[in-house]
Amino acid sequence: MQIGSGDHPRLILASASPRRLELLRQIGVTPDQVQEAGIDESHHPAELPRLLAARLAAAKAEAVASTIPPRDPPTLILAADTVVGVGRRILPKAESPEQIAACLKLLSGRRHRVYTGVTVIHLPSLRQHHRLVETAVVFKPLSTAEIDAYITSGEGLGKAGGYAIQGRAAMLVRQIIGSYSNIVGLPLYETAGLLKNYGLLS
Repeated sequence: MQIGSGDHPRLILASASPRRLELLRQIGVTPDQVQEAGIDESHHPAELPRLLAARLAAAKAEAVASTIPPRDPPTLILAADTVVGVGRRILPKAESPEQIAACLKLLSGRRHRVYTGVTVIHLPSLRQHHRLVETAVVFKPLSTAEIDAYITSGEGLGKAGGYAIQGRAAMLVRQIIGSYSNIVGLPLYETAGLLKNYGLLS
């Protein structure tokens, strides 16, 4: 539903991710506007993966909120950031076949964690709500041929940890403990709860 009407605030998704937009539509929500935050997403020295996800989600929401004129109608900014971590190590959003290969070799046969921070900011009240969701993912041991085939698919480019769970990488995953939608990029149970607070979902 288009929700910027009546007593409900309009909704701005502070993300250019087509996956997050698709996930919102899955629960019947179509944002009134999509606006990329355009922030620096690099992590601080020694920053933990979970803290990075929470910090970037809040920073994205605040960056978009700062562009909304004070006299605009009531608005809800929704932002999220997903980080893949192995222990204290933060995996990159893979930008090359070499980075995908390095990520998959590290993830092969072991457990890692996917963290998504979710922030909503209500304007003009400036109320903020935050959620941090963690999912454990276990990859099967990967052969060189499997890694090469996945790289060739091109699917891992631009993805945190070098893989997309909603695509071919599903056949590389042995076990998921927690929210599947969190791995895709937006934990729907928690996000729906935040939107319900503002009457955007019944």
